[in-house]
Amino acid sequence: MLRNLSLGTRLNLLLILIFAALITFNAVDDYYRQHALIRQDAVDTSRMMARQIIETRSYLSSVLTDEPRTNQNLIPQVASTRIAASISKGTKYTLRQTSLRYRNPENRPDPYEAEILKKFNNNKATEHVEVTKVNGRELLRYLVPMVADQSCLECHGTYESAPDYVQKRFPKGHYSYNYQVGEVIGAISVSIPMADLYVTIGKNLQNDLLYSGAIVFLIVVLAGALFSRFIVKPVAQLSATLSTVAQTGAFDTQLPAHGDDEISRLIITYNSMIKELDSKSIQRKESDERYRNMIEMARSAIITFLKNGKIVIVNRSAERLFAMQRSDLIGMDFFDFLSNGNALRQDLDQSFTEEPAWEGLTVTREIRDIRGHKKNVDLAISASQGDGNPIFTAIIRETDHD
Repeated sequence: MLRNLSLGTRLNLLLILIFAALITFNAVDDYYRQHALIRQDAVDTSRMMARQIIETRSYLSSVLTDEPRTNQNLIPQVASTRIAASISKGTKYTLRQTSLRYRNPENRPDPYEAEILKKFNNNKATEHVEVTKVNGRELLRYLVPMVADQSCLECHGTYESAPDYVQKRFPKGHYSYNYQVGEVIGAISVSIPMADLYVTIGKNLQNDLLYSGAIVFLIVVLAGALFSRFIVKPVAQLSATLSTVAQTGAFDTQLPAHGDDEISRLIITYNSMIKELDSKSIQRKESDERYRNMIEMARSAIITFLKNGKIVIVNRSAERLFAMQRSDLIGMDFFDFLSNGNALRQDLDQSFTEEPAWEGLTVTREIRDIRGHKKNVDLAISASQGDGNPIFTAIIRETDHD
């Protein structure tokens, strides 16, 4: 089907496909780049928030001495928990502390956090990042372990060393005691919904596609215009000229050629070819004219006919011989004027196909003119090729004048 379309139409279809492919590639590439950037931004945000809590906890541990024993609000763990709640308040992020051996029920780990905390205890990893699905929602989960230092043992060491208000709330044997320095005591857990981030990806992608699509469109349009001007238009002009030449036989149409590229050389070749054809056409016409003048001056009747007998050329002597006008003779069957014309037809067919090559035929036949008068004549018949088919020329001489 594409072969039936014009070169310009096929070029436009190709440019449309290129434009669609570039836009699709750009959209896919942009989506994954945006996705990676958004995810990395979420990880960096989680890391920064967790770092704030850890630094706050470390700072309180370093500046406070006996204050936490009298004021539980100054316990670094308690203070950092409340700060985390304050930071995440009013946002869609979740920032909190969690532990397998928790005291505050709000710090109880969910199943995912519990699994990661166990891994922290086993392999001493420094952080964990993963996008998971919870109740059909994608969440970026970020956890960083908290390691017990000496200040933590004030409340989480032995039962006997803990403040009174801790001992009252958590009796001896509670699992929140007996931590060692360097042991994972819990983790900072950050959860960020990805749906809101994907909305950002969609907006960024839309803006990028509009911008890049406009640029690609302009490039494709410019490329199409250049292709059309320097390739399609010259080729279309050459094609139209060749078609006109084939229909009219006017071999005098030349096309302008600019430059030395392939299209220009093709046009130059066409001009040379058409010039040669024009010269040969003129020579052929002159040759035909000389041939016609020659046979017109001949005293013998001369008739040129095709293999099927159709007469195509006659001279004045032939008009007199058959007592017919030239316009009436042309198109008639030459063999119809001969007695037993079919025999001559068969002789010509057989002689022309035999080896060696056919050199001519001379026979004596009886002919009838339009009035029915019969005459004996000698036929000297020669043959030539015209468009791959034999053309016969008969020189007719009367042998009597009855």
